[in-house]
Amino acid sequence: MLIIIAEIYTHEGAEHRQALLDAFQKIIPTVLAEDGCYGYEPLIDHLPAIEMQALNQNSIVMLEKWQSTEHLEAHMQTAHMKQHFEVTKDHVVDVKVRILEASFKNL
Repeated sequence: MLIIIAEIYTHEGAEHRQALLDAFQKIIPTVLAEDGCYGYEPLIDHLPAIEMQALNQNSIVMLEKWQSTEHLEAHMQTAHMKQHFEVTKDHVVDVKVRILEASFKNL
């Protein structure tokens, strides 16, 4: 299983992050119904912050779980994701994606 962590940086201002969260809320049920998807959740910074916490009010971290690279690639080509990218493009500054897997395969 793959764990995807995508940090999405929005333009300054709460309205941009909220627009992105609203857009994710609309597509989450559709994405979770995709073959090979085991999790798809937008996360934001917990407040109030504690001393060791890094904060970025202009970011959303997507935590995704996919069965394989092929499932993830198919997800990125779906009509609903292409539409999502089009709807949200004016709110997004940058996206950094990590694709991770368990370091111990037998656990």
